[in-house]
Amino acid sequence: MKKVQKDNLYIVPLGGLGEVGRNMNLFIYKGKILIVDMGLRMPEENMPGIDYIIPNTSIFKPNLENTKVSQFSCLNPKNIVGVILTHGHYDHIGAIPYTIPRLQNPIIFASNLTKGIVLNRQIEFSRQPKLIIEEVKNGSKISLGPFNIEFFRQNHNIPGNLGLFIETPVGNILYTSDFKFDPAPINDLPTDFSKFESFAKRKILLLISDSTGAENKGRSLSEKTISENLEEIFKQAPGRIIAATFASHLNRIQQIISLSEKYQRKVVIEGLSMKKNVEIARNLNYLKIKKGTIIKAEDISKFPDEKITFCCTGAQGEKSAALMRIASGEHRFLNIKKGDAIIFSSSVIPGNERTVQIIKDEFYRQGVKVYHYQMMDIHASGHAYSDELKKLIQILKPKFLLPIHGQYSMLVRHKELAEEEKMAPSNIIIAENGQVLSLNPQSFVIEKERVASNYVMVDGLGVGDVGEVVLRDRQNLAQDGMFVIVAVIDRITGKVKTSPDIISRGFVYLRESKQLLKETRQQVIKIVEDAIGAGGAVNWSYVKDELRDKIGQFLFYKTKRRPMILPVVIEV
Repeated sequence: MKKVQKDNLYIVPLGGLGEVGRNMNLFIYKGKILIVDMGLRMPEENMPGIDYIIPNTSIFKPNLENTKVSQFSCLNPKNIVGVILTHGHYDHIGAIPYTIPRLQNPIIFASNLTKGIVLNRQIEFSRQPKLIIEEVKNGSKISLGPFNIEFFRQNHNIPGNLGLFIETPVGNILYTSDFKFDPAPINDLPTDFSKFESFAKRKILLLISDSTGAENKGRSLSEKTISENLEEIFKQAPGRIIAATFASHLNRIQQIISLSEKYQRKVVIEGLSMKKNVEIARNLNYLKIKKGTIIKAEDISKFPDEKITFCCTGAQGEKSAALMRIASGEHRFLNIKKGDAIIFSSSVIPGNERTVQIIKDEFYRQGVKVYHYQMMDIHASGHAYSDELKKLIQILKPKFLLPIHGQYSMLVRHKELAEEEKMAPSNIIIAENGQVLSLNPQSFVIEKERVASNYVMVDGLGVGDVGEVVLRDRQNLAQDGMFVIVAVIDRITGKVKTSPDIISRGFVYLRESKQLLKETRQQVIKIVEDAIGAGGAVNWSYVKDELRDKIGQFLFYKTKRRPMILPVVIEV
C-alpha cells in the first residue's frame, strides 16, 4: 500500500462524481482532514424500499489506537479538523444524521440558514450527540489545521449558499459550491465578480467547480425572467393557484408569496418540509412575508377562489406529498375544480419523468390549466450553464481543474469547456468517487490507490444493512413474486404427509391456477421423497435446496417466470 507523501495535498471524493447528489469531499494534508459537504441522493427505480443513498465513510476507523495516517483506507476521525457545509440542500447536508456519529461529531461550519435546516432535521435523531455548528457568512475567515478558508456568497436557489477559497500549504483552491451567475436574482444580491477577480490575483492552483449545468448551452435563466412569467399566470388565473416546487427552493417560494401579496391573495403553505423551511427562513429574515398573508388550509373557504394561492411540495410526483393528495382528491381542505391553475415550478429530476407525467395527466383530466417549465419559463436552474462556467475559468485562470457535482457526461463536457478556454487537457482531471487525487504546485494526478465509495443505503432506521444481496432479493420479489412451499414429512417413513401447502404472493392467483398448483404439489412430493431416499440420516438442507432448484425450474417451464422459492420442511 502506497504511503502518503508528506508534501502533497490529497483530495478524496466520496460522492457527487458521476452522479447528481451524495456530495462529499475530503481534503487531506499531513494526516489532517477537512470535509466539505455530507449529502444524500435519492434511490434509483430498481431499489425498492430504499429511502436514501449516502456516502460510504468506512475509511474512517473510530477505534484506531494509532492516530498516525499510513494509508487512505484507514483514517482516524480524530484528525478531522472540521466539516464545512456549502448550503442547505439535502444533496449537500442530508447524510449528516447517518454519518456524523462515525466521524465522532466534529465541529461543523455553515451559514445561519443551513445551520437552521440541519438542526431542525436533527430533532428526528434525538439519541445522537448534540451537533456543534459554528455560523459563518460571506467574508468569514477561519483556520482549520493547515487550511485557511474564506467564505464568499454564491447565487443558487437557496439563500446562505457559500463558496470556499481555501489556502493550503501547496497552493490556493477555489471550491464553487452549486452556483450560477444571476444579474437579477430574487431575494439575493447579484454575483460579486470583483470578489472572483480578487481571488484570481492571489493565484488559483486548483478550481473545483459545479458541473450540473455544463451540458446546457448559453446562460441559465435569471430569476427575474421567472418572476415575470409567473406574474403572467397570476394576472390570468380566474381561480385558485396551486404552485408546486421543491421544499428547499426558498427563492421560488418568496416569488410566489410576493406575487400573491401583489394580487391580494392569501397563501397556504402545504407540506411538512416546506412549512419547516419557511418557518426557519422567516425567523432568519430570509423570507419577507406581510402579516396576514399566510393562512391555514382549513381557512380557505373563508375567501373567494381568486384570492387563494397554495404553495406546496410534490412537483416530482412524490406519493405522500401535498400535490399528489390534491390530485387524487385526498386533501382534507382542497378539491380540484375548474378555474384552478396548477404550476409545476421545478425541473423534473431524472428518473421521475413518468410519475410527474401521471400527476400532470390527472390534473388535465379534471379540467384545470396546467403550467410547467417545458411550455414556459417558470423554473430556472440553480446551476451555471456552459457560458457561465467558461466565464469563471476566464476570470480565475486556474492552473488545474476538477469538475464535480454531475453525471459523468457533465464532467466530461465541463472539461471540454475548459479546453476551449485554452486549459491544458493534462491539467484537468475527470475523477470518480473513491479515487485519490494528489495535488502539488507542479502536478495534479490520480493515485493508484482507491477507497471504498460504493452506495450505503438507508432503509428506515437501518443504515448500510441493506446490501446487494438484500436488494437483489427485493428486486426478484418485485419482478416475479414469492412462492412458499410447506411440506410436512414423516420422520419414520420419509414420506410427505398430506398435501403440501402453497402460498403465492405476486406470482399467481391461487384460485385461478388450480391445475398448476396440483402439478406443483405432485412435483414437491416426488422431489422430497427422491431426496430423502431409502432411509438413514436425512440432510434437510439438501432437501430444501432440491426443492428450491427443481420447483424453480418447473415453474419457469410452466410460466416463464422466476418467483423466489421459499421451501419450509417440517419433520414430525
